Amino acid sequence: MTPNELSNQEEHLFQVLSGKRFLQMEGLSNEVPFFIYPYDPEGALGVAAAKKRIKNRLANKGIEVREINLYDLSVEMLKERGVWDRLLALEPDQDKADFRELLQGMLDPQDHISPAIRAKLTEGDFDIFFLTGIGEAFPYIRSHNVLNNLQSVVTGKPMLLFFPGRYEQSDTLGSSLVLFGRLKDDQYYRAKNILEQEA
Repeated sequence: MTPNELSNQEEHLFQVLSGKRFLQMEGLSNEVPFFIYPYDPEGALGVAAAKKRIKNRLANKGIEVREINLYDLSVEMLKERGVWDRLLALEPDQDKADFRELLQGMLDPQDHISPAIRAKLTEGDFDIFFLTGIGEAFPYIRSHNVLNNLQSVVTGKPMLLFFPGRYEQSDTLGSSLVLFGRLKDDQYYRAKNILEQEA
């Protein structure tokens, strides 16, 4: 992604996110107000800086963003449960597949992630919810599982998922998330690509 492309995407995101149509979730035809911003993983640092600028510009217009980083939330949850240090000690010698399975159980989207996000979303008012940290939490947390479990949690506000990869949409194959442009996460058809939304 060139600096010019990122700059254009940043401006597009700001225009869409600050628009009445987006904020009032108009034109969704009873679909969930979930949007995906797919970006080139190699441009992650530039996207992070752009996201910060967008949040500042939105705040200047009185639009409050609540951001939750999935990786940070996972670490926070594991520390609260008193298992973080034990996991760090266990990881170097543990079989990778066994360790992944252990963490996937501890960070199950339905039992643990969704309730934790629900709790964070009740901490004060906001207008837009940003979900980040998808790449950092892989493979312990899969984005399509999180999205499926958030449908009953994120209600009444639009959500934007920052996704390092591609969101492929096909009439015959449906839609799927391709993490890092290489790993097909699974099919997820309910979100809209924010880059295709009108400002």
